[in-house]
Amino acid sequence: MAVEMLSYIERKSPIHQLTGATKLICFILWSFAAMLTYDTRILLFLFFISLVIFKLSKIKIKEISFVLIFILVFLLLNNLAIYLFSPQEGVAVYGTSHVVFEIIGRYNITLEQLFYQFNITIKYFTVAPAALLFIVTTQPSEFAASLNRIGISYRVSYAVALALRYIPDIQRDFWNIARSQQARGIDMSRKEKLPKRVKNIASILIPLILSSLDKIEVISNAMELRGFGKNKKRTWYSMREFQAIDYVSLVFFTVVLAVSMIVTFYDGNRFYNPFL
Repeated sequence: MAVEMLSYIERKSPIHQLTGATKLICFILWSFAAMLTYDTRILLFLFFISLVIFKLSKIKIKEISFVLIFILVFLLLNNLAIYLFSPQEGVAVYGTSHVVFEIIGRYNITLEQLFYQFNITIKYFTVAPAALLFIVTTQPSEFAASLNRIGISYRVSYAVALALRYIPDIQRDFWNIARSQQARGIDMSRKEKLPKRVKNIASILIPLILSSLDKIEVISNAMELRGFGKNKKRTWYSMREFQAIDYVSLVFFTVVLAVSMIVTFYDGNRFYNPFL
Protein backbone atom coordinates (compact mmCIF):
# COMPACT_ATOMS: atom_id res chain seq x y z
CA MET A 1 0.00 0.00 0.00
CA ALA A 2 2.91 2.33 0.72
CA VAL A 3 4.77 1.47 -2.46
CA GLU A 4 6.04 4.61 -4.17
CA MET A 5 4.65 5.33 -7.60
CA LEU A 6 6.26 7.29 -10.43
CA SER A 7 9.58 7.52 -8.63
CA TYR A 8 13.02 6.66 -9.98
CA ILE A 9 13.72 2.90 -10.01
CA GLU A 10 17.41 2.08 -10.27
CA ARG A 11 18.36 -0.79 -12.56
CA LYS A 12 21.29 -1.79 -14.74
CA SER A 13 19.73 -1.65 -18.18
CA PRO A 14 20.35 -0.02 -21.59
CA ILE A 15 17.46 2.37 -20.92
CA HIS A 16 18.99 3.55 -17.65
CA GLN A 17 22.33 4.13 -19.41
CA LEU A 18 20.79 6.81 -21.62
CA THR A 19 21.09 10.41 -20.48
CA GLY A 20 17.95 12.23 -19.40
CA ALA A 21 18.07 14.54 -22.41
CA THR A 22 18.27 11.58 -24.79
CA LYS A 23 15.26 9.96 -23.16
CA LEU A 24 13.29 13.21 -23.32
CA ILE A 25 14.03 13.77 -27.03
CA CYS A 26 13.28 10.12 -27.85
CA PHE A 27 10.01 10.31 -25.93
CA ILE A 28 8.98 13.45 -27.84
CA LEU A 29 9.81 11.79 -31.18
CA TRP A 30 7.95 8.66 -30.09
CA SER A 31 4.88 10.66 -29.03
CA PHE A 32 4.78 12.50 -32.36
CA ALA A 33 5.03 9.20 -34.24
CA ALA A 34 2.17 7.64 -32.24
CA MET A 35 -0.12 10.66 -32.07
CA LEU A 36 0.08 11.84 -35.68
CA THR A 37 -0.82 8.51 -37.25
CA TYR A 38 -3.99 6.46 -37.38
CA ASP A 39 -2.36 3.81 -39.52
CA THR A 40 -3.02 0.58 -37.64
CA ARG A 41 0.04 -1.08 -39.12
CA ILE A 42 2.29 1.67 -37.80
CA LEU A 43 0.58 1.68 -34.40
CA LEU A 44 0.97 -2.07 -33.98
CA PHE A 45 4.62 -1.80 -35.00
CA LEU A 46 5.19 0.97 -32.45
CA PHE A 47 3.36 -1.04 -29.80
CA PHE A 48 5.66 -4.00 -30.45
CA ILE A 49 8.73 -1.77 -30.12
CA SER A 50 7.38 -0.33 -26.85
CA LEU A 51 7.09 -3.86 -25.46
CA VAL A 52 10.70 -4.56 -26.45
CA ILE A 53 11.88 -1.31 -24.83
CA PHE A 54 9.92 -2.11 -21.68
CA LYS A 55 11.58 -5.53 -21.55
CA LEU A 56 15.04 -3.96 -21.96
CA SER A 57 14.39 -1.55 -19.10
CA LYS A 58 14.04 -4.45 -16.61
CA ILE A 59 11.15 -2.62 -14.92
CA LYS A 60 8.60 -5.05 -13.49
CA ILE A 61 4.90 -4.69 -14.20
CA LYS A 62 4.04 -4.89 -10.49
CA GLU A 63 6.24 -1.84 -9.81
CA ILE A 64 4.00 0.38 -11.93
CA SER A 65 0.81 -1.70 -11.73
CA PHE A 66 -1.25 0.95 -9.90
CA VAL A 67 -0.52 3.59 -12.54
CA LEU A 68 -1.23 1.09 -15.33
CA ILE A 69 -4.60 0.25 -13.76
CA PHE A 70 -5.39 3.97 -13.52
CA ILE A 71 -4.49 4.40 -17.21
CA LEU A 72 -6.68 1.43 -18.18
CA VAL A 73 -9.63 2.88 -16.24
CA PHE A 74 -9.13 6.25 -17.93
CA LEU A 75 -8.87 4.51 -21.31
CA LEU A 76 -12.14 2.68 -20.68
CA LEU A 77 -13.88 5.94 -19.74
CA ASN A 78 -12.39 7.68 -22.77
CA ASN A 79 -13.64 4.98 -25.14
CA LEU A 80 -17.06 5.09 -23.53
CA ALA A 81 -17.19 8.89 -23.90
CA ILE A 82 -16.13 8.69 -27.56
CA TYR A 83 -18.97 6.29 -28.31
CA LEU A 84 -21.58 8.24 -26.31
CA PHE A 85 -20.77 11.58 -27.94
CA SER A 86 -19.80 10.36 -31.42
CA PRO A 87 -21.06 6.83 -32.13
CA GLN A 88 -20.69 7.31 -35.89
CA GLU A 89 -17.18 8.80 -35.89
CA GLY A 90 -15.71 5.67 -37.45
CA VAL A 91 -18.32 5.75 -40.22
CA ALA A 92 -17.48 9.40 -40.95
CA VAL A 93 -13.73 8.66 -41.01
CA TYR A 94 -13.77 5.53 -43.18
CA GLY A 95 -16.74 6.40 -45.38
CA THR A 96 -18.54 3.05 -45.06
CA SER A 97 -20.92 1.45 -42.57
CA HIS A 98 -20.93 -2.23 -41.65
CA VAL A 99 -23.48 -2.59 -38.85
CA VAL A 100 -22.86 -5.42 -36.40
CA PHE A 101 -26.08 -4.88 -34.45
CA GLU A 102 -28.55 -2.08 -33.75
CA ILE A 103 -29.15 -0.49 -30.35
CA ILE A 104 -31.33 2.62 -30.68
CA GLY A 105 -31.34 5.52 -33.12
CA ARG A 106 -27.82 6.43 -34.21
CA TYR A 107 -26.38 4.25 -31.47
CA ASN A 108 -25.44 1.09 -33.31
CA ILE A 109 -22.27 -0.95 -33.31
CA THR A 110 -20.34 -0.74 -36.59
CA LEU A 111 -17.06 -2.34 -37.61
CA GLU A 112 -15.79 1.13 -38.53
CA GLN A 113 -16.44 2.50 -35.03
CA LEU A 114 -14.86 -0.54 -33.40
CA PHE A 115 -11.80 -0.19 -35.64
CA TYR A 116 -11.53 3.55 -34.96
CA GLN A 117 -11.65 3.04 -31.19
CA PHE A 118 -9.23 0.14 -31.47
CA ASN A 119 -6.72 2.59 -32.99
CA ILE A 120 -7.33 5.01 -30.10
CA THR A 121 -6.65 2.18 -27.64
CA ILE A 122 -3.42 1.18 -29.38
CA LYS A 123 -2.27 4.81 -29.20
CA TYR A 124 -2.62 4.73 -25.41
CA PHE A 125 -0.84 1.39 -25.15
CA THR A 126 1.97 2.81 -27.28
CA VAL A 127 2.55 6.13 -25.51
CA ALA A 128 1.67 5.29 -21.88
CA PRO A 129 4.46 2.72 -21.29
CA ALA A 130 7.01 5.11 -22.84
CA ALA A 131 5.88 7.93 -20.53
CA LEU A 132 6.09 5.68 -17.48
CA LEU A 133 9.54 4.42 -18.46
CA PHE A 134 10.74 7.98 -18.97
CA ILE A 135 9.73 8.86 -15.40
CA VAL A 136 10.88 5.73 -13.56
CA THR A 137 14.21 5.32 -15.39
CA THR A 138 15.37 8.96 -15.17
CA GLN A 139 17.25 10.19 -12.13
CA PRO A 140 15.90 13.74 -11.49
CA SER A 141 19.25 15.47 -10.89
CA GLU A 142 20.87 13.87 -13.93
CA PHE A 143 17.83 14.78 -16.01
CA ALA A 144 18.08 18.44 -14.95
CA ALA A 145 21.77 18.47 -15.89
CA SER A 146 20.99 16.96 -19.29
CA LEU A 147 18.28 19.53 -19.98
CA ASN A 148 20.66 22.34 -19.15
CA ARG A 149 23.31 20.80 -21.40
CA ILE A 150 21.02 20.96 -24.46
CA GLY A 151 20.32 24.67 -23.91
CA ILE A 152 17.39 24.85 -21.49
CA SER A 153 17.79 27.37 -18.66
CA TYR A 154 19.17 25.77 -15.51
CA ARG A 155 16.35 27.44 -13.54
CA VAL A 156 13.75 25.57 -15.62
CA SER A 157 15.83 22.39 -15.52
CA TYR A 158 16.08 22.52 -11.74
CA ALA A 159 12.34 23.17 -11.42
CA VAL A 160 11.66 20.02 -13.47
CA ALA A 161 14.04 18.03 -11.28
CA LEU A 162 12.33 19.27 -8.12
CA ALA A 163 8.93 18.29 -9.52
CA LEU A 164 10.11 14.76 -10.32
CA ARG A 165 11.83 14.45 -6.95
CA TYR A 166 8.75 15.74 -5.11
CA ILE A 167 6.43 12.98 -6.41
CA PRO A 168 7.72 10.27 -4.02
CA ASP A 169 7.89 12.84 -1.19
CA ILE A 170 4.17 13.58 -1.58
CA GLN A 171 3.42 9.87 -1.58
CA ARG A 172 5.39 9.30 1.62
CA ASP A 173 3.63 12.25 3.30
CA PHE A 174 0.26 10.91 2.18
CA TRP A 175 0.84 7.48 3.70
CA ASN A 176 2.32 8.92 6.90
CA ILE A 177 -0.71 11.16 7.38
CA ALA A 178 -3.02 8.25 6.48
CA ARG A 179 -1.44 6.06 9.18
CA SER A 180 -1.77 8.90 11.70
CA GLN A 181 -5.44 9.30 10.85
CA GLN A 182 -6.01 5.55 11.15
CA ALA A 183 -4.33 5.59 14.57
CA ARG A 184 -6.93 8.18 15.58
CA GLY A 185 -9.74 5.81 14.57
CA ILE A 186 -10.46 7.01 11.03
CA ASP A 187 -10.98 3.80 9.06
CA MET A 188 -9.89 3.82 5.42
CA SER A 189 -9.88 0.08 4.87
CA ARG A 190 -12.31 -1.94 2.77
CA LYS A 191 -14.34 -2.66 5.89
CA GLU A 192 -15.82 0.83 5.58
CA LYS A 193 -18.41 1.73 2.94
CA LEU A 194 -17.09 3.49 -0.16
CA PRO A 195 -18.68 6.95 0.47
CA LYS A 196 -17.32 6.91 4.02
CA ARG A 197 -13.87 5.82 2.80
CA VAL A 198 -13.81 8.66 0.27
CA LYS A 199 -14.78 11.13 2.98
CA ASN A 200 -12.09 9.79 5.32
CA ILE A 201 -9.44 9.93 2.59
CA ALA A 202 -10.47 13.54 1.87
CA SER A 203 -9.56 14.37 5.48
CA ILE A 204 -5.93 13.70 4.54
CA LEU A 205 -5.84 16.42 1.88
CA ILE A 206 -5.70 19.47 4.15
CA PRO A 207 -2.73 18.20 6.24
CA LEU A 208 -1.04 17.07 3.01
CA ILE A 209 -1.48 20.48 1.38
CA LEU A 210 -0.23 22.31 4.49
CA SER A 211 2.84 20.07 4.81
CA SER A 212 3.57 20.53 1.07
CA LEU A 213 3.35 24.32 1.38
CA ASP A 214 5.68 24.20 4.37
CA LYS A 215 8.23 22.16 2.37
CA ILE A 216 7.98 24.56 -0.56
CA GLU A 217 8.77 27.48 1.74
CA VAL A 218 11.74 25.65 3.27
CA ILE A 219 13.18 24.75 -0.15
CA SER A 220 12.60 28.28 -1.50
CA ASN A 221 14.38 29.85 1.48
CA ALA A 222 17.29 27.41 1.21
CA MET A 223 17.71 28.12 -2.52
CA GLU A 224 17.51 31.87 -1.96
CA LEU A 225 20.09 31.78 0.85
CA ARG A 226 22.46 29.88 -1.45
CA GLY A 227 22.08 32.48 -4.19
CA PHE A 228 20.24 30.23 -6.65
CA GLY A 229 19.59 32.04 -9.94
CA LYS A 230 22.20 34.74 -9.41
CA ASN A 231 24.57 33.56 -12.13
CA LYS A 232 23.76 32.73 -15.74
CA LYS A 233 25.45 29.33 -15.62
CA ARG A 234 26.08 26.63 -13.07
CA THR A 235 27.87 23.32 -12.80
CA TRP A 236 26.18 19.96 -12.21
CA TYR A 237 27.34 17.09 -10.04
CA SER A 238 25.22 14.56 -11.96
CA MET A 239 26.00 15.62 -15.53
CA ARG A 240 26.85 12.80 -17.95
CA GLU A 241 28.35 13.10 -21.39
CA PHE A 242 26.54 11.69 -24.42
CA GLN A 243 27.76 8.21 -25.30
CA ALA A 244 27.41 6.02 -28.38
CA ILE A 245 24.17 4.51 -27.10
CA ASP A 246 22.65 8.00 -26.88
CA TYR A 247 23.46 8.85 -30.49
CA VAL A 248 22.25 5.44 -31.70
CA SER A 249 18.96 5.91 -29.82
CA LEU A 250 18.42 9.40 -31.23
CA VAL A 251 19.05 8.17 -34.78
CA PHE A 252 16.77 5.16 -34.28
CA PHE A 253 13.81 7.17 -32.98
CA THR A 254 14.29 9.82 -35.67
CA VAL A 255 14.14 7.08 -38.31
CA VAL A 256 11.04 5.59 -36.65
CA LEU A 257 9.30 8.98 -36.78
CA ALA A 258 10.32 9.57 -40.40
CA VAL A 259 9.20 6.11 -41.54
CA SER A 260 5.88 6.36 -39.69
CA MET A 261 5.16 9.76 -41.26
CA ILE A 262 6.08 8.54 -44.76
CA VAL A 263 3.89 5.44 -44.48
CA THR A 264 1.06 7.44 -42.90
CA PHE A 265 0.89 10.31 -45.39
CA TYR A 266 2.12 8.69 -48.63
CA ASP A 267 -1.47 8.63 -49.95
CA GLY A 268 -2.48 11.96 -48.38
CA ASN A 269 -4.59 10.36 -45.63
CA ARG A 270 -3.35 9.45 -42.16
CA PHE A 271 -6.15 6.90 -41.64
CA TYR A 272 -5.49 3.33 -42.75
CA ASN A 273 -8.78 2.14 -44.26
CA PRO A 274 -9.25 -1.67 -44.48
CA PHE A 275 -12.90 -1.27 -45.55
CA LEU A 276 -12.21 -0.09 -49.10
